[in-house]
Amino acid sequence: MSAQDSSFQTDALIADDIDAYLEQHQHKSLLRFITCGSVDDGKSTLIGRLLYDSKMIFEDQLAVLESDSAKHGTQGEEIDFALLVDGLAAEREQGITIDVAYRFFTTEKRKFIVADTPGHEQYTRNMVTGASTADLAVILVDARKGVLQQTRRHSYLVHLLGIKHLVLAVNKMDLVDYDSATFDAIVADYSKFAKEAGIEAFTAIPISGFKGDNITSAPSANTAWYSGPALIEHLENVEMAATAAQDRSFRMPVQWVNRPDLDFRGFAGQITGGTIKPGDPVRIVPAGKTSTVKTLSTFDGDLDEAVAGQSVTITLTDEVDCSRGDVIAAAGDPPEASDQFCSTLVWMDETAMKPGRGYWLKIGSQMVTATIQPPKYEIDVNSLDHLAAKTLELNSIGVAEFATDRPITFEPYAKSRELGGFILIDKFTNATVAAGMIEFSLRRAQNVHWQPTTITREDHSALKNQKPRVLWFTGLSGSGKSTIANEVEKQLAVMNRHTFLLDGDNVRHGLNKDLGFTETDRIENIRRIGEVAKLMADAGLVVLTAFISPFRAERQMVREMLPEGEFIEVFVDTPIEVAEQRDVKGLYKKARAGELKNFTGIDSPYEAPETPEIRVNTVDMTPIEAAEYIIAQILPLK
Repeated sequence: MSAQDSSFQTDALIADDIDAYLEQHQHKSLLRFITCGSVDDGKSTLIGRLLYDSKMIFEDQLAVLESDSAKHGTQGEEIDFALLVDGLAAEREQGITIDVAYRFFTTEKRKFIVADTPGHEQYTRNMVTGASTADLAVILVDARKGVLQQTRRHSYLVHLLGIKHLVLAVNKMDLVDYDSATFDAIVADYSKFAKEAGIEAFTAIPISGFKGDNITSAPSANTAWYSGPALIEHLENVEMAATAAQDRSFRMPVQWVNRPDLDFRGFAGQITGGTIKPGDPVRIVPAGKTSTVKTLSTFDGDLDEAVAGQSVTITLTDEVDCSRGDVIAAAGDPPEASDQFCSTLVWMDETAMKPGRGYWLKIGSQMVTATIQPPKYEIDVNSLDHLAAKTLELNSIGVAEFATDRPITFEPYAKSRELGGFILIDKFTNATVAAGMIEFSLRRAQNVHWQPTTITREDHSALKNQKPRVLWFTGLSGSGKSTIANEVEKQLAVMNRHTFLLDGDNVRHGLNKDLGFTETDRIENIRRIGEVAKLMADAGLVVLTAFISPFRAERQMVREMLPEGEFIEVFVDTPIEVAEQRDVKGLYKKARAGELKNFTGIDSPYEAPETPEIRVNTVDMTPIEAAEYIIAQILPLK
């Protein structure tokens, strides 16, 4: 049925029963979709056409509505149709950053939100942002140019992001004289790529955004050879994701919990899958505790049933431990919890991925620290080949494993966007650096369990009559870290303290002999030392570490491994010109001559501590004076 035919039926409904029409309009379903493709393929023109044509159809209905409203004493809806502005153009002209330009329009059947994203490769993050909440993607192809690399990139990305409904809109058909052979050739080319990429189905429509062919009705007079639906007709009738979500098992990530001192203890969130009713058994994940739903509440009152897409507050019949980040799920089919995963990553930051570095990982309402391993491979979006890679650069797509500092509740992305999709955030800049999709948890995460021991770290500490500490000496090469750390240990030994000194050079003779001095290797070097220092602190020791440890992120990572107050950052603050004058090992001389690459302070950065617990200046202090000062700051050790 064409848009015009449907419009006539709607006009009849308005004339016969204005209240029924208003009720129908109020409860229209909402479809989110994205337009994407290559540069200058006509996305903005198409969106303008959709807005214009839908407005014309709606204004025809509105005229009837206003006439009948006067008769029935009802107020017609006021519709504000914004002028179309290209997202990228707006960004440039206004001097602001627009992730995605969203546009709203409506027809008699459905409401729509369309994400308009730039086609340039450098704006891939914008495209991913728009696609992350979309139910459908319109992939535009210029009929004169055919399938391009950016067509493949965007198609592969929307497929990765779980969009099931794809429309191949072959645009600018008017510029190829509406030639059916050109359309068929493009569809055949795209079909070959889609099959290789795992795209199961798509709908191909020949259109002209400028002329309006096959936008609101099909076939147009210029494409009598086409027998498929018009674009708006297809958008109006495609199955909604929310409908499919209701068929899944019940899931609700907890966004908010009311204060425990109140009589009403409810858990609020948006249902991401399934249905729920009072009396249904549920399980709290990851804790695993079970209970029964007592009530379902909204601002409008209690409900007899709630479904996917609704935001509700759930009360339970039992007092269970449940907080923000937990998931309330169907008791008989709960999601998994794990701390190690394999995922697909889309890197969206100009700074390349740092394997081994800790990033914030946000998945639903959960926020944890995640450490990413070097990629297993990078994906060439043109050939879909798997390429060897040590890191991921801007706009790269790859597969990598990662571990979190505590178990998170998840489902594979193919099963649930909400519990399988995540973003990575740089801990220091707060920039979103990547979007990821969990494929599965690693077997070792399920098969390796923590073995409880009888003697605790508190017992070790009591036996040694001291409180564990990790004194983390950081500074440039030649600053005096090792000399001062050694003097501190000597003085602590005289005081009968149990200590151990981990020195950078010494550790590289054994534990870290396989590591070089690239940024990635430096990160792994500090991660390993942090784990060793933590074990030694668990044994009740005062641990001294003398490492350049040039990056704040890794020093913060080690800090987070230890109980609060046990990590003491000691900044040996020596100017580089002083350290270079000392040059005991001749390393600065080699670095200046280009014989030593990745040397901190010369061609590799050093990020000085901003708020260290202790700062010593070796220009004004002797090593013994510095050691005495440090010990005075950390005593008593009991």
